[in-house]
Amino acid sequence: QVQLVESGGGLVQAGGSLRLSCAASEGTFSTYGMGWFRQAPGKEREFVAAISWSGGNTYYVDSVKGRFTIFRDNAENTVTLQMNSLKPEDTAVYYCAGAPGGVAELRSDVYKYWGQGTQVTVSS
Repeated sequence: QVQLVESGGGLVQAGGSLRLSCAASEGTFSTYGMGWFRQAPGKEREFVAAISWSGGNTYYVDSVKGRFTIFRDNAENTVTLQMNSLKPEDTAVYYCAGAPGGVAELRSDVYKYWGQGTQVTVSS
């Protein structure tokens, strides 16, 4: 059972930056595709970004392209979401997730392992 623990959330003003990290509990992390999702109050969980096992493929939802970057360190079992130029509409609980198979997946139902989430609040 893989455990994922997110960190790095917080309160930031619009235009600011945050870096979210997700640490995995075991070495098979390097075989998983990893993703970040978010859920704002009253809204469904939505895809934000995903990265393949090697880091060679990445995908982003249109609303964060050019502002967010996902990358991973398989030696450290971590995946990171660097968030720049934050907007109030980025406010949400952010979750990292792991998908066996190694592919960068956009669909949440493919992900088997989920973290508990970290709150990101962007003030205007």
